[in-house]
Amino acid sequence: MTPAFVFDSLRKRAWTFRHAKRGNVILTFALALIPMVGMVGAAVDYTRGNNAKASMQMAIDATGLMLSKDVSALNGSQLAQKADAQFRTLLNRTDIQNLVITPTYTTSVTEGYKLNITATGNIPVTFMKVLGKSQLDLNVDTLVRWGNTRLRVALVLDNTGSMASSNKLTALQTATNNLIDQLKNAAKQNGDIYVSIVPFVKDVNADPTNYSQTWIDWTDWEAPPANSTPAANVGPGSNCPWTTSSKGFGCQKNPTNGSSTVTKVPSSGTYKGYICPTIDDGSKNPLKASVYYNGCYNSTSCTGSGSSLNCQHAWVKNAHSTWNGCITDRGNSSAPSSGNYDTNVVAPTTSTTATLLPAEQYSTCPQQILPLTYDWTAMKTLVNNMVAAGNTNQAIGLEQGWMSLVGGGPFPTPPTMDPNYQYKQVIILLTDGLNTQDRWYTTDTQIDARQKITCDNINAAGITLYTVQVNTSGDPTSTLLQNCAGTGTTPKKYPDPDKFFLLTSSTQIVTTFNQIATTLANLYVAK
Repeated sequence: MTPAFVFDSLRKRAWTFRHAKRGNVILTFALALIPMVGMVGAAVDYTRGNNAKASMQMAIDATGLMLSKDVSALNGSQLAQKADAQFRTLLNRTDIQNLVITPTYTTSVTEGYKLNITATGNIPVTFMKVLGKSQLDLNVDTLVRWGNTRLRVALVLDNTGSMASSNKLTALQTATNNLIDQLKNAAKQNGDIYVSIVPFVKDVNADPTNYSQTWIDWTDWEAPPANSTPAANVGPGSNCPWTTSSKGFGCQKNPTNGSSTVTKVPSSGTYKGYICPTIDDGSKNPLKASVYYNGCYNSTSCTGSGSSLNCQHAWVKNAHSTWNGCITDRGNSSAPSSGNYDTNVVAPTTSTTATLLPAEQYSTCPQQILPLTYDWTAMKTLVNNMVAAGNTNQAIGLEQGWMSLVGGGPFPTPPTMDPNYQYKQVIILLTDGLNTQDRWYTTDTQIDARQKITCDNINAAGITLYTVQVNTSGDPTSTLLQNCAGTGTTPKKYPDPDKFFLLTSSTQIVTTFNQIATTLANLYVAK
């Protein structure tokens, strides 16, 4: 039985009362019946109206968020058409009439971007017609704002040898490229979102073209191997004075890193009498594993021959231009806690050597760092060129990732923060293993202790830190990474378990980065 049928029946019955002869009771009842029906019916009509308005609100909210992604590319008529079509598709109701959708898009330096959409319409009533009302008017609106918050994101990515297993590096490349695309799509203009990339192994690559910069410390790079000066009776034609079993390195043909090995000192040619150490295998000094020495001993002023040979040996340093770009942890060579420069972003200065970035010729130097940029193509080129090799030192990657956000050393000073905008700084650290080697240590507990100080400092600086552990080999869950993750923005939460991700397969790298990228985009685009 429809409401219209009920209303029509009541009206007909009420009409019969006009013929009644039994006094005013019938007349009073008839007069009272009209507002009673109106009030009861109004509740039904208003319920229908509220339901319709709720549906309109959900549809217009969703329309606003969807259109915000590409509104800047639409002209006025295109925006109106797309808003109308999107809203009607999402609303999916036929009882709401006379719909009018009005979008308004504005931009402002102080308020960013705003998309306001209003929707009006009406819904016919049934019972309220008794009260002389034929329809309920409906009006909803939504406001989407973005661009008043700007993002600066540092990606600190593990490029160590273990990333080659279980397809982890390939998954990381896919995940990072997807994240780059999401951030690019969220930005409405250049400079809204900056990204830096710091691939790390034991070292990071500060770009070999920077070899003439004053922020580099060449002390260790230029030094000869410890306790390695050849005996006076070693000269041209002599046997190599070192072996891997005695020193951890042997002799090579010339000063070029990685030249062919030799068993005798050259007795002719350009490098006659040059005694050049090979790469260190770390067997005698684990801290020097896979590190090249950058020079040779040159046998000069030799007298005599055979067992009576008497030579002096001068260490000849390689040119700085042969540096491969690798740097290791900052700080005093024997006391990292002196100044804690490996855990902070104090600007390098020549007056304090420990603040400089120590050059090291690490044989598996990763892809060079990329300072903050919105050159999305350059980001992808770097990511696609990453190669898995070397030992793990999360600490240097994290410290250099932080430095990329503030400037110093190989990182230019970031663009000045416009006071009309809010800025959110974020670091994403992904690694698949525990720490194994830094400048001073080869045990994870000692390296972790240094890294924890860095994490504390990053949190205190108001930077949000995501940590991602990819554990496909049964390593323990990293307590360090759990305790490092934090929300630097107000309200602060440190450690923040929501910022730590423990993954057990390479495929989860893609979904996790997608989740993080969506969160970052929502910081930039917010209703």
